[in-house]
Amino acid sequence: MPKDLFAIAIGASTGGVEALLKIAESLPAKFPAIVLVTQHIGNYASLLPELMRASGPNHAMHPDDGDRPLPGTIYVAPPDCHLMLERDCLRLFRGPKENYTRPAIDPMFRSVAMSMRSRAIGIVLTGHLDDGTVGLKAIKHCGGVAIVQDPATAREPSMPRSALANVDVDLCLPLAEIVPAVQRIIAGGPRQAVPDAPIDALNHEQLVHDGSQPMENLAAIADPSMLTCPDCGGGLWEIKDGKPLRYRCHTGHAFTAQTLAHAQTETAEFAMWAGVRALHEKEVLLRRLARVAHSHGDHAQAEAGERQADDTRAQAADLVKMIERKERGA
Repeated sequence: MPKDLFAIAIGASTGGVEALLKIAESLPAKFPAIVLVTQHIGNYASLLPELMRASGPNHAMHPDDGDRPLPGTIYVAPPDCHLMLERDCLRLFRGPKENYTRPAIDPMFRSVAMSMRSRAIGIVLTGHLDDGTVGLKAIKHCGGVAIVQDPATAREPSMPRSALANVDVDLCLPLAEIVPAVQRIIAGGPRQAVPDAPIDALNHEQLVHDGSQPMENLAAIADPSMLTCPDCGGGLWEIKDGKPLRYRCHTGHAFTAQTLAHAQTETAEFAMWAGVRALHEKEVLLRRLARVAHSHGDHAQAEAGERQADDTRAQAADLVKMIERKERGA
């Protein structure tokens, strides 16, 4: 890969499609840099490459694993796959979710930081929660440039705000000013290399994510915590690299503290609704037993069963009210 070639890594979530189409429209034809994009889409079909092609002069596509990236092409993470840059080729990896999502922004940013160092430019656009913050921090620490969309111009400001709170961001710009700024950065050439870039720590984390000697690599960058992974139930380890506070399990799932709290809320809500279902089924069974007792002339047992069923129905109703209060934020 040419020594003066830049890689632009762009991450977006809620409101991101509109923002990315404006970026694609603003990029000049034959843009002289590699462009990688991760938009949170989960495992749903995506027309984002077609939309970006129609919006601007550069080709956009879902790459295949092993493709060699070319300037003037926008590579978009496919559904349910992390997109990463490994030296001079693109890798697609259906590995553990990061920040409760796949594709996720942080793995892409991390890989670009490791591969491109001072020739990396990371851009965090609109989005919910804080995916992209840790990866943008890696780009910055490896000598690259960190750019964040001005939260005031973002449809969902959470991701930009998180990046600004946790990363020494170079530029915070309205959407319309991002591409011109990137062009100026590329015209100025790569920054000076950072001799103390945290490549070893990033490599350990990448190996945990890839499933290579997970316990040994995790122990090198994290300490055990008392928390468990909401994805797999394994023990979570607290990463040592400071803010934002974050966790990873040995199977590779990773969470910032904010995303972990969100995931735990969803897990708790699922468990509570499962409890409501179990209570409803218990009530049905108790009333069935009561009817059987009546048919056999055991009226005392039948009445006791009906009372138990009434109590069970009341318990289910109380649990539903608790869930509803929680959903209202009461």
